[in-house]
Amino acid sequence: MSANSAIREHMEVIGADGVHIGTVDKVENGRIKLTKKDSGEGRHRGHHHYISTALVAETEGNKVRLSANADVAVTFEEEGKAG
Repeated sequence: MSANSAIREHMEVIGADGVHIGTVDKVENGRIKLTKKDSGEGRHRGHHHYISTALVAETEGNKVRLSANADVAVTFEEEGKAG
């Protein structure tokens, strides 16, 4: 089973450095959709954000570990459109 197929709702997404990035809402179109409550600050609050599954290094327990540190991984986030 690939790491991507093991990603489930409510798993914690962490950087390679172990820093919390968000919580999985679901996986769609090759991207991890993060929950709104855990997606961004300021003008980004209240929007879904997405991280490419290409950044997933592994899944371990209830965590999705990315191949990049958290401060770098968030620069790859994409903001979802409302609607």
